Amino acid sequence: MTQADRPDGMRAAVHETYGPADLSAVPVFAGGFINFGYWQPEDLDRPPTVEDRIRSQQDLYRQVLDSAGPLGGARLLEVGCGLGVGCALALAEYGPAQVTGMDIHPQQLDRARRANADLLDVGGVERLRLARGAAERMPFGDAEFDCVYSVEAAQHFDDLALFAAETARVLRPGGRTAITSFFTPDPAGAPRLAELLDTFADGLDIARTPSELTDALTWSGMVDVRCESIGPSVWPGWDHWLSAQWKPGTWPRNFLHAWEKGFLDYYVITAGRP
Repeated sequence: MTQADRPDGMRAAVHETYGPADLSAVPVFAGGFINFGYWQPEDLDRPPTVEDRIRSQQDLYRQVLDSAGPLGGARLLEVGCGLGVGCALALAEYGPAQVTGMDIHPQQLDRARRANADLLDVGGVERLRLARGAAERMPFGDAEFDCVYSVEAAQHFDDLALFAAETARVLRPGGRTAITSFFTPDPAGAPRLAELLDTFADGLDIARTPSELTDALTWSGMVDVRCESIGPSVWPGWDHWLSAQWKPGTWPRNFLHAWEKGFLDYYVITAGRP
C-alpha cells in the first residue's frame, strides 16, 4: 500500500512500525523514547546499562531544547511526539507554560495519553496537550507557538518544504525551531543507505541531505538557519548499545558503518522566525 492508498496519509511502513509493531516497546528504545541517543564518551568504556540508554535518549532531547534558547513560560510544539515522554521532560526541566505533542499516528497518541495521564489536566490546567496531525498539515492557528521542535522524526516526513512552511506559520514572530534527525551528507550516498539499512529499503526512512531542510526553512522566511553535526556523540554510542543485542554484520549495526563511510550523519538544525 502506498501513501496515496492510505486515507490517513501515512506510508505503510510508518503505519505498521508505530502502530501494530509499537517500536516504543522494543527493548533497544528503553524508557518509551524512540531515538538513537546522545552519548557521553565514558559510555563507550563500559557495557551500557538500561539507565545509560534512557539517559542518552533524554540527553538528545536536552540537546535540542537547549539549542532552542530559553523556554521558560513558552508555548512549545513537538512534531512527532510518539509516547510524549519528551514532552514530559520538557515540562519537568524547562519550565514552559504548555507543551503540545503532535503525532500522525492515533495509536501513538493513545499510548501517550496513557503514559502522561497525570499531565493532561493538572488542577484544570492542561500543561500537556496532545493532537493528531501531520508535519505538513499542522492543525493549529498562525503564530500559536514560541518554539517548534522535533526529535528524530524528520526522516519520516514526506515533504520537508511543507513542514518548513508549516513551522514558520505556527511560530510567533521571534519564535525558534530546533530539529534533530539523521540525513545523508552526500545525495550520492542515498542508494547505499537502502543497501545497508532495512529502514531505508522499506520506506520507513527517507534519505535526504540536511541542506534540503535548511534551504526549505530559508525559503519559508526563517532566519539564522544553522546546521551542526552531532554524529560523533550519536553513532558510536548507539552501536555500542546495539552490540549487546545484535551481532556484527546485522543490519542495525550498519548505522555506524554508514556514518564511517560518509553516507549518513546526525544533525541539529535550528532557525528563527523574524
